[in-house]
Amino acid sequence: MTHSANHTQKSRRGHRGPGRRIGRTLALVLPVVLVLSGTLAVTRVNWSGSSSDSVLTASAGDLSVPAKSRAPQDVLRHRLLLELQEKNPGVALTHLQQEVDRHPSLAKHCVSIARALGRAAVRAYGPSRAQSFARPVCDTSFATGVAAHQNG
Repeated sequence: MTHSANHTQKSRRGHRGPGRRIGRTLALVLPVVLVLSGTLAVTRVNWSGSSSDSVLTASAGDLSVPAKSRAPQDVLRHRLLLELQEKNPGVALTHLQQEVDRHPSLAKHCVSIARALGRAAVRAYGPSRAQSFARPVCDTSFATGVAAHQNG
């Protein structure tokens, strides 16, 4: 009987099994995961009670001011600027023209979006290569954005 008693005591003292390591890892990682997922979930909740698709984000500023929903032209500008970085300015300009054709209310913002794409293209590709992507979208606004950023 002493042999089995010594074996039990040795395994308790000497070797810590994988269960104990997994438990410690979970004890350290799980609270962090829960806090982060809870924080992300709270920022996605529509606290305003309206049926709009607005997303609230936490900031260090005045939290009593409600978050502004992004205007369609701002969403489009952001999407096209990302597309310019991931693909190229030609693809972004083609999609800008398609969106303006699909949603004529965006036409009044086409010039400013195309200029923003022109400025971003100069930053990403340099002036001469950026100019090579110019298309007749919103008149010559893309080229104007390239030239403005190149000169200024």
